[in-house]
Order: sequence, then C-alpha cells, then structure tokens
Amino acid sequence: MNKVVIDVRRPDEFMGGHVAGSLNIPLNEVEARIEEIKAIKEPIVLCCAGGTRSGKAADFLKSQGVNCSNGGSWLDVNAMINK
Repeated sequence: MNKVVIDVRRPDEFMGGHVAGSLNIPLNEVEARIEEIKAIKEPIVLCCAGGTRSGKAADFLKSQGVNCSNGGSWLDVNAMINK
C-alpha cells in the first residue's frame, strides 16, 4: 500500500533535506489546508525534525477523520521507506 508523507516542518527546514516525494505542509498551515489533506486517499505519514510537530498534526488530523500516523523524524521515515 502506498503512503503519502507530509512533512510539517518550516519550508526552510524542508529545503535542507526531506523524504523524496514528500509534501511540505508546515504545522501552522495544517488546519487551513484540511480539505486538501482530506482529499488524499492513501494513508498519510507525518514527519518533522523529531516527532513533536508531526504528533500535534497527527492528533489534529485524526480528530478530523484523516487516516494518518506520526512517523516522527523525517530521517526515520526516510530510512523506513528506503529499506
């Protein structure tokens, strides 16, 4: 099953390195972009630098009925996808 990775770090952090093919939706934009996120049909894995911001995003999205999980650090998600 395919997954969509959403990186909730700031754009400058994202540009410093990210999971190939991931979307950059900063945490402070998640609520405003909820309809865009809800339109994603595949399960969503959220990541950030260490897991705190992605955890907050996952909690919010789950409360909105979105199928998602907190992947923690983008480096961990990258390693998981590329193993």
